[in-house]
Amino acid sequence: MDCTSIFKNVKRAGRSLDLLDDSKINDILLAIADAAEENSSFIISENEKDLALMDRTDPRYDRLLLNTKRISAIAGDIRNVAGLPSPLGIILSGTVRPNGLKISRLSVPLGVVGVIYEARPNVTFDVFSLCLKSGNACILKGGSDAINSNTAIVKVIRERLAVKGIDNDIIALLPSGREETAQLLNAREYVDIIIPRGSRSLIDFVRSNASLPVIETGAGICHTYFDQSGDREKGRLIIKNAKTRRVSVCNALDCLIIHESRLDDLAYITSLCADSEVILYADAKAYSALIGKYPAALLQKATEESFGTEFLSYKMAIKTVGSIGKAIDHISTFGSKHSEAIISDDPAHIKLFFRSVDASSVYSNSSTAFTDGAEFGLGAEIGISTQKLHARGPMALEALTSYKWIIEGDGQIRE
Repeated sequence: MDCTSIFKNVKRAGRSLDLLDDSKINDILLAIADAAEENSSFIISENEKDLALMDRTDPRYDRLLLNTKRISAIAGDIRNVAGLPSPLGIILSGTVRPNGLKISRLSVPLGVVGVIYEARPNVTFDVFSLCLKSGNACILKGGSDAINSNTAIVKVIRERLAVKGIDNDIIALLPSGREETAQLLNAREYVDIIIPRGSRSLIDFVRSNASLPVIETGAGICHTYFDQSGDREKGRLIIKNAKTRRVSVCNALDCLIIHESRLDDLAYITSLCADSEVILYADAKAYSALIGKYPAALLQKATEESFGTEFLSYKMAIKTVGSIGKAIDHISTFGSKHSEAIISDDPAHIKLFFRSVDASSVYSNSSTAFTDGAEFGLGAEIGISTQKLHARGPMALEALTSYKWIIEGDGQIRE
């Protein structure tokens, strides 16, 4: 399918957003939140068509699943976004030059945002609400696994936009074919930025094939280092939560790093993981410490592939180190710059960890499960950026803006 007309329509419709003030945008968002709940039965029925085609044991199944509770939570996030201050029209800096020119930086929308994502239909609502609040139009390219769910959600959004008298081409959902993806990645004339949200393979594909700017988000290979001075009571709860709260999300724990002096505590701090039947891939020292203390059916020897893997399931690697420096080296080698944590009561070690670990979100004595736009007070998120240019970590309204220079003069000319 040739998507050129879709791209043109979205770009044209996006210009109309410049004429909407924040109160009108908030009114639309609240109407969309209401529409999500009012149409939950329709959305769930379409979602069930997608679920029927996916194996329940597939880690993506939980991400794909929509129910009344989740739709209510999504509607709540949309209302939270409506309640946030507008990121637009803010004077970011200003100066008056010696010649009298007044020069300011003004926050503005990015323009047209393209988002490519896998089996997470909640992203459809999140992206639209954040884009609308920040004055951006959006082109969505969901995966084939969620095509019925995404189509239903976009239908609900577009119908409510029409009721509100808004050009509903400010949002478009592309067909799920690969040809449409290729067109989006090269629509330089119509799209300002591409944000892939999903697996490492998806992100690598987008980065390799896009001819327009890309913000990398999604892949999370997350570590937690249990230090010499780590509190084992805090540790067992943090590790359990980070690993098992939702195993299919990008902030879930993939590798526990433990100082060798605390191996006697390893069985205790992983004991709650056994309750959830988490399979542990332990290195030689950790394996010896766990034999007879962790269920044999759930304990395996680590291989080279155990480290640097985003499991997205009830699996976790364990690495033993002799120092905090070695822990940081391991994270540097195998991490994805997403979320990393230290469990320690040593302020100097925590300070060193914060300073030396290269990741978008670095924690002390807390679960990495908090790396989330809503948890960071951003209302929702369009993704977790693991790069350093433009945005890093949970991306929300501010990350969907750029700026332009405003120069006010009174007849000045340059010699």
